[in-house]
Parts: sequence; structure tokens; C-alpha cells
Amino acid sequence: MSQWYEELFRNSAESYEKEDFTAGTIGEVDFIEQEAGFDKSIRILDIGCGTGRHAIELALRGYCVTGIDLSQSMLDRAIRKADLAKVQVNFRKEDARSFDYRGEFDLAIMLCEGAFPLMETDEMNFRILQNACSSLKQNGKLIFTTLNGLFPLFHSVKDFINQHSAEDRTASNSFDLMTFRDTSDYQVTDDDGNKKTLHCNERYYVPSEISWIVKQAGFKQVDIFGSKLGAYSRQDTLSHDDYEMLVIAVK
Repeated sequence: MSQWYEELFRNSAESYEKEDFTAGTIGEVDFIEQEAGFDKSIRILDIGCGTGRHAIELALRGYCVTGIDLSQSMLDRAIRKADLAKVQVNFRKEDARSFDYRGEFDLAIMLCEGAFPLMETDEMNFRILQNACSSLKQNGKLIFTTLNGLFPLFHSVKDFINQHSAEDRTASNSFDLMTFRDTSDYQVTDDDGNKKTLHCNERYYVPSEISWIVKQAGFKQVDIFGSKLGAYSRQDTLSHDDYEMLVIAVK
């Protein structure tokens, strides 16, 4: 039986691109370029690349990019978009929990919950971080965003998601303080107009926890910031008002 995130992305490539959170690509890639030192010789891995919005924009700017994703339909759209943009991106169907690129990349990105932290166990999420670390050369860098565990302590996750969607998506939700997991009934309409309800289970992490886990995965330096749509910045101090946190780790 497929997991909720597999079902979510099975036939939703077009509707995915209409979501609010996809509007910040240009600003986010501006930040990635800064973190890369504008070095066009580096190789970049986009983990959970979806329809390829970051990967394609990076390729348009002259970077060598590989994008991996679990969803074939998302990858198919990414390939079509890259062809239209007349850029080359190496898109591959891979599971973030099991890919193996030993030291092939200088930079890895994993944005907008592309893979981490959607998995059903903490061990699976940790494995994704380990694989990301393994894929990098020494002193390579990982940039990723993840759900901020401080947010649900002060705000309603249900209200936030419904506020940023074209329609009310979350019918009900429950945040468990013992596990920092939010379970919800998430209503979606796929690209063929079929409506379905998914039983979602997402893991929120607090900053100290992320710092420890990322270092355990093999990184030597971890910096955490607030994550603003299309406006990533090292000047943005994380607070409980940030739905996501931005994490920058160096191997």
C-alpha cells in the first residue's frame, strides 16, 4: 500500500505548480547561488526535485544539476519543462531513503519538504540526511527546509495550511506533543479532477533536535535560520512564527 505522500504526488504535477509555495523559485535560487559562491563548475543534487522548478532555474543559470524524485509524474513534467526551457537536467527516479551517489556532488538542496520530513518514521528521515551527506564531497554543503517544531506550539497548522491553499485542504488535524507529529485529513484534487482525502503524517523538528540529527548524519557544521518564501537569508533569525526553518549544513 502506498504512503500518503506517494498518493499526493501521483497525479498532481500541474496542480502542484499552482500552490502558493511554488512562487518563490527565483529568490530561492538567488540564495542558492550565493551559498554556492556563484561557482558554475560545481555539481548540484536536487533531492525531491518535484517538477524541477529549482533544478531548471539553476540549469538556466549555467549550473550542472541532477534532480531526483519518487514520483514519476512529477519527473515527467520536469523533463517536459526542461525541454521547453532548452536546458539539460539529469532527472532520475530515486527514493531519497536509498539513493547512493558517493561524493559526486558539491552542493545538495532539499526544499519545501521535497523528501524530509514526510517519512513515516524518524529513522527514515535520518536515512535521507545520511544519504545527502554521503552524496557530497568533503566540505560540500546541504541546504534544506523542514517543518519548524516551534510553530505548532503557538499557531494552528490547520489554519496556516488552509490560508495558503486555493481551497480548504485540511479538514482536521492533531499535533502530538510526545512525537511532534501532525496528523491530518488532507483533501486534494488531482490533475484529472478527482477529489481524494489523504491521511497525512508529518514530523516537525525543533532547532536543537535538527542540529544534533544533522551532525549525527555526518555534517560538521549546522546553521539554522527562519525560512521565508522566496527570500531565504542568513539574516533571518528563526522564531515560532516561521512555519519552516532553513538549514545549511557543511560536511
